Amino acid sequence: MTTPLTVDQLQPRLGRLTLIDVRSPGEYAGGHIPGALNIPLDQLHHALPALRAAAGRNELAVVCAAGQRARNACEQLAEAGITTLLVTGGTNAWTEAGHPVDRVAGARPVWAMDRQVRLVAGSIVLLGLLADRARPGARWLSAAIGGGLVFSALTNSCAMATALGKLPYNRPRPGTPTLDDTLDALDAPGR
Repeated sequence: MTTPLTVDQLQPRLGRLTLIDVRSPGEYAGGHIPGALNIPLDQLHHALPALRAAAGRNELAVVCAAGQRARNACEQLAEAGITTLLVTGGTNAWTEAGHPVDRVAGARPVWAMDRQVRLVAGSIVLLGLLADRARPGARWLSAAIGGGLVFSALTNSCAMATALGKLPYNRPRPGTPTLDDTLDALDAPGR
């Protein structure tokens, strides 16, 4: 129920389909494909009725930074019986192709969530290994992070990304549409 859509195929269809960006509000504010509506992946279940209605009116495309969160969202939407298009390569591919992005006034670019996870996980692993020299047993912190990453890969979920998404720089900035704003936009005539 999910069809891939390249950024070159997406570009001429903007305005004729509903584009959902499932990144964090901070990532979205820092630069998103024009016309994209923000529904963070962890809020997708709240938006299912509005997304079902929107998919009944127009094609529904889903995008994130590189594709993994959008793929996860498309799987959730397919389980709910909602047909979607998956923007392959995400916003990264969009900007690499030279297409413009819209930004929320005053917002600065935020690292993609997968990059934030790699930084935090790698830092904790290194910290655990270094701390083990002063306090034997601290390496188990590194092992716990490694186990969490394996679990994340096996379940296609990420508790660390969910936690990082709640940090101030990943939350909505002034001027960033809220989930309620997005749901209202999905219900607006002509969408």
